[in-house]
Amino acid sequence: MNLAERLHAAAAGRLGGRTVLTLDREELSFRALEMLSARLGTLLRRRGIRPGDRVAVLLPNVPEFAVVYYGVLRIGAVVVPLDPLLKQREIAAYLDDSAARLVIAWHAYAETVEAGTAGTRADYMFVVPGEFRRLLRTFQPDHALAGRAADDTAVILYSAGTTGRAKGIELTHANLGGNAETTARMLALGVDDVVLGALPLYHAFGQTCALNATVHAGARLTLLPRFEAGRALEVVRRDGVTVFPGVPAMYIALLDQPGVSDLSLLRVCVSGGAALPLDVLRAYETRYGCRIIEGYGLSETSPLAASNRGGAGRRPGSIGRPVQGVEMRVVGEDGRESPRGEIGEIVVRGPNVMKGYWNDPEATADAIRDGWFHTGDLGRVDADGFFHLVGRSRDVIIRAGYTVYPREVEEVLYEHPAVRQAAVVGFPHPEVGEEIAAVVALRAPASEDELRLWVRGRVAAYKYPRRVRFVDELPTTPTGKILKRALPPLNPPADEPPSTATTTGPTTR
Repeated sequence: MNLAERLHAAAAGRLGGRTVLTLDREELSFRALEMLSARLGTLLRRRGIRPGDRVAVLLPNVPEFAVVYYGVLRIGAVVVPLDPLLKQREIAAYLDDSAARLVIAWHAYAETVEAGTAGTRADYMFVVPGEFRRLLRTFQPDHALAGRAADDTAVILYSAGTTGRAKGIELTHANLGGNAETTARMLALGVDDVVLGALPLYHAFGQTCALNATVHAGARLTLLPRFEAGRALEVVRRDGVTVFPGVPAMYIALLDQPGVSDLSLLRVCVSGGAALPLDVLRAYETRYGCRIIEGYGLSETSPLAASNRGGAGRRPGSIGRPVQGVEMRVVGEDGRESPRGEIGEIVVRGPNVMKGYWNDPEATADAIRDGWFHTGDLGRVDADGFFHLVGRSRDVIIRAGYTVYPREVEEVLYEHPAVRQAAVVGFPHPEVGEEIAAVVALRAPASEDELRLWVRGRVAAYKYPRRVRFVDELPTTPTGKILKRALPPLNPPADEPPSTATTTGPTTR
C-alpha cells in the first residue's frame, strides 16, 4: 500500500474535478493535486531520491505542502515534516538525526535553511509561489506509485520535545492511512464537507485529521497559514466550513471573539492535542449551542486513539472510548490493569501505534512493551468504560506526601472568568518537598490572592497553589500543549514565609 494511493484514486475517478484544497482565492482540484505531485515525483527521482530516502519539508499551511507531501510519498520516500519556524541549529540537528537527503522549504526561510543544512548531507530547494509550479510543469508526470508494504515508514515526525530531546516517530503507511480512514468515518466526512485547515500540517493531528482524512473522504480543506481567531471566523463564514478540527488554545482564543457564535453553524467541532478545559467546553455548549467532540491521542498513535462520539458515546469531561480497532487500558506501575476508577498510566495497542522511534531501539523498547504503547499519560476508566485524562506522569506533584494532579487544579482555575490560560506546576520546597504554583494568563483583571482563594475554596487544602505568577502568554507547542518546561522559574523568593503545611499524608499514584 501507499498513502498516496487515495489521492491517485480520487483524481482518476468522479472526484477528479472537485476542489480539494483552498487558500483564499486559490483552488486546487484532486486532479491538479495529483498531477503536481506526480511531476514532483519525477523531479525528486531526477535528483536521486530513492525509496526509503528521507526528505525534510519546512512549509506552512499552503497548497504546496500537499503537493510535496504526496509527491514524496508516491515515489516511496519518507516525509520528515518540520516546524517552519525552527532555528538553524534545530534544523541541523533534525537533518543530521534523520540523514535527510533533501530539504524542501518555503522561500521565506531560505537563509535559515541554508545555514541549517551546512555540514549535513542534505541539499535544499525552495518553494516560491508561482515559480514552483512553473518549475514542475517542466517535468513529465509519473503517475506510477511506488509499491510500499504496510509497515514501511511513510513519515518521521519529531516530537515536540516537551520533556527534553525530541525523538523521531516512525509512522507507517498503514498507521496513517488507517487513522485517516477512522477519522473520516468517525466524523462522517463526505464530499460536501469543508474542513478548516488551521492545524499545522507538519504535525500528526493536522496531517491525519485535516489533510489525509479530507483526501480520503473526497471533501475540501480550506487552509489557514497562521491561526488568528478573527481570521479563522472569517474563513468559516466565507467558505462554509462544516468541520473544525482544532486544539484547546484555538477554542479558548475564539471565545473572546464577537463572531464566535458562527461556530454553531458547523456540523462538528473536534478538539485534540491537549486536554480541553471542561469549563471551555460548557461555555460553547451553553452560550452558542456548539458541541465539541474531544479526542485523545499522541503523535505515536498517528494520532487518534480515543474519542467522545455523539449521543450515548459522549461524556463531557472525558476523552471518550477507544476508536475502532484500538485498545486502551489503565495500568499500574507493575504493568497490570488497574481496577475501574483507579488512576494509572494509559497504554494503547492497535494498528495506529507507531513503528518505533527512529534509530533509537532502547527508547522504542521502553515505550512499547508486549505490544502496548505506554503513553506517559495518567488516567482512569469510569464504570461505563469512558477514559478520563488526569495528566502526565512526570507532572504529578508530591506535596507533603500528598499526590496532586495538576489538571484537577487547572480545571478549577479555568472556571474563574478572568483566567484565559493556566498551568499548575511544582517547585522544590525544603519543608514539603514540592510546593504548588500556578502560572496564569488573564483575560480580565484578577489578583494573586483572588485566584488563590478561588481554588482554595474548591479543592482540598493541600492542593491549592501557594504562588500565582501572571504572564501575558503561556508557551505552547504547535498543538496547543502548554510547554511547562519553558515556564519562568518558580522557586520561592528568599523572603517567602515558610509553608503552612504541617501534615504528611499517603502518596498514591
